Amino acid sequence: MKNVGFGCSNFSLAVYIENKPAIVAYENLDVIKPLSTGEIQHIGLECGNGWRKVFNVYSKLLYALDLDWFKFACAAPSWQAYRDQHLLQQGSATALLFSPPVINHDSQALHIISGKTYANKLLLAGKINSGLIWLDEQFAIDVKSRLIVCPYFDYRQLSNEKIDRVADYLIQLVKTK
Repeated sequence: MKNVGFGCSNFSLAVYIENKPAIVAYENLDVIKPLSTGEIQHIGLECGNGWRKVFNVYSKLLYALDLDWFKFACAAPSWQAYRDQHLLQQGSATALLFSPPVINHDSQALHIISGKTYANKLLLAGKINSGLIWLDEQFAIDVKSRLIVCPYFDYRQLSNEKIDRVADYLIQLVKTK
């Protein structure tokens, strides 16, 4: 199995989402495609507010991370500028993947599954290890796989408070390896 989606193939943080944007250019995507400047805006315009929210929440999460451990926020003066100038581009170390997680236990990469429903589908299909420990109804963690399940990347489901929780869980994963 290989990773398919947007971003940097040499990612340190990957978010897994069930669907990809309904744009003909991405229909047969079978690699990790680095986005170019302006492509996130184009996807938002073509595919609607839901995709804008996904990109916004992803960028906000990167800005919520502790600078002692993660340097994403050093690349731009705001989460909006990071989204527009760096997120999912070559060299960003970020990925948004439409394929199931491919976990390499020798890698330092961190993995986030966006949405409990998607995580449960992956579990039932045997696409991810059942080593997840559910912390509550919305969050799960697998320390060995460096994997977190969180609410879907949408403002209503993954509020700023919950983004901070994900950021805290990511720090826990980094510190335990």
